[in-house]
Amino acid sequence: MYHAGRGSEPVMVVGSSVRAVAVYIGQLRGDATSGWPCDPQGMPELPEVEAVRRQLEPVMVGARIARVELRRPDLRSPFPRRFAQRMQGATLLALSRRAKYLVASLSSGDTLLMHLGMSGSFRVPHASDGGDPHDHVVFRLASGIEVVFNDPRRFGFMDLVRTARVDQHASLRGLGPEPLSAAFDAAALARACAGKRTSLKAALLDQQVVAGLGNIYAVEALHVARLSPLRRASTIATAAGAPREAAERLVAAIKQVLEEAIDRQTSAPYRTDRFRVYDRERERCRRPRCPGVIRRRVQAGRSTFYCPVCQR
Repeated sequence: MYHAGRGSEPVMVVGSSVRAVAVYIGQLRGDATSGWPCDPQGMPELPEVEAVRRQLEPVMVGARIARVELRRPDLRSPFPRRFAQRMQGATLLALSRRAKYLVASLSSGDTLLMHLGMSGSFRVPHASDGGDPHDHVVFRLASGIEVVFNDPRRFGFMDLVRTARVDQHASLRGLGPEPLSAAFDAAALARACAGKRTSLKAALLDQQVVAGLGNIYAVEALHVARLSPLRRASTIATAAGAPREAAERLVAAIKQVLEEAIDRQTSAPYRTDRFRVYDRERERCRRPRCPGVIRRRVQAGRSTFYCPVCQR
């Protein structure tokens, strides 16, 4: 049985579509060759990381790691001492995501923490794959499958920590609720924004308010919720910190745009179809019957796109 990947030669499907999964893993990162979206300033956003997680999961969860091959001593920072040896023989029990980090729990009592950085991607090589000079980490599974981490710019990150202490890791400590979780609701958002004098857009990018929400999808969610990115964050909460109707709309919009982005993994190039306002300066607002024209403004060094007519 064969599966044709997007823009690829047919590849063998082995078992539970492992090879089919592999075709897409390497194409999920937003770079010049793949056409997949990430933050233009370099970092992948939460939907891209979640999409990678969902496609790695059937390949790696339940598999025993026979060997880990490191082809250099570092990525963004040096690999921890005995990094490869500590994973050898361990079974990967679960693969989750926290903010923009991939979190792999191992049977050894360790957890592998990974970040894609600006150019990181995973792939399961074809038999004819000749490799790439930017293949820096190879996970060789007991089944014979290899999972390769490629990172040309080497801003990716991998660390190995004891599972019992993973929540205290410097990268995860202090993060707010996951935006797709039940814990992130209007009440939680209102409590976090109550009394804040900063803009609503800036509050959404505060990782202590909500974990992993990036610039693109904050902009998109604000448009869906009809809320101006310039309004004060405190306006979505009462003086006592209870949620106003705007908080309800915004939480629903955040969940909607993130789920849509994750689901559209194989859609047309993102610029033509994916975004409502992001990167659409001077274009007509796409909301039906809205006469507004999209504006761009820089907030805290990041581009904000919004409609001054329907976003208030």
